[in-house]
Amino acid sequence: MKIVDMTHKWGLHTPGWVGYPGSKIYYTQNLQTNQIVSQRIETSLHSGTHLDGPMHGTDGGLDMASLPLTKLIHEGVVVDVSDVVSDWDIIKPEHITSKVEVKKGDILIIHTGFHRYYQGQPNQDLVRYFTMHPGGGVELARWMAEMEIRWWGIDAGSGDHPMNTTIRDMRPDMLARFEKHVGMKALEFFGGEYNYTHHLSGRHVSSDIFPMHHLAFQDGCIHAENVGGDLDEVLNLRCVIGAFPWKIEGGEACPCRIMAFFDIGTNDVIEGLGSGTLASHSA
Repeated sequence: MKIVDMTHKWGLHTPGWVGYPGSKIYYTQNLQTNQIVSQRIETSLHSGTHLDGPMHGTDGGLDMASLPLTKLIHEGVVVDVSDVVSDWDIIKPEHITSKVEVKKGDILIIHTGFHRYYQGQPNQDLVRYFTMHPGGGVELARWMAEMEIRWWGIDAGSGDHPMNTTIRDMRPDMLARFEKHVGMKALEFFGGEYNYTHHLSGRHVSSDIFPMHHLAFQDGCIHAENVGGDLDEVLNLRCVIGAFPWKIEGGEACPCRIMAFFDIGTNDVIEGLGSGTLASHSA
């Protein structure tokens, strides 16, 4: 069995999303004083490579402890769209389907190439990474719902286009640059408001922001952000993909390891996922 880690290292310098605080890690005990080492961490749940849970983007969504293993671990595919999208582009379904076969119920990892601008990378540029990356929109969210995507991941700061998030309010300078880049107002670029029915109350909702969160999450299509690590080794390959967040009761997201598994009995793995136990199998 071959395992490829698609997770960025986490540490003191791991950046938070725009407007989110950075993390703290410090010693609370040490060997020379207490004969044992202990550390404490204070962090946003959206720090580093992490999985957004349903309740992060919709009322009444599941918490992290309620996500079954059949949601978190499944067959899927990694797709490289880095040659067709760049700064501030919208990721379309055809960018994906022209490269790989996506099956209903898959896990999908999208490689834009922006992980090279992340903290500690040779081309580190955190402003570009968090405020200029490609992202999904209404069309991609609806396509993922039709495909019953279990969850998907992206090697960028958000599944949504940064100018279709609150970054456009926090960084008006970047919004002005974006609108100059595309030659129109942001609302026009993103097609205006989108509409959906609230999954619990039945309320008619009109929104012009966060479609990959608000629209997709209520359909159960959550996503992971800041995917990285050895992602470049598995481009356009089908494999078993797993996300391993903490089982946090009441948690709306969690940093996690994300891994691709090759050369295993896929059917044995999928069938072995039941009430929290992975059955043994032959590699």
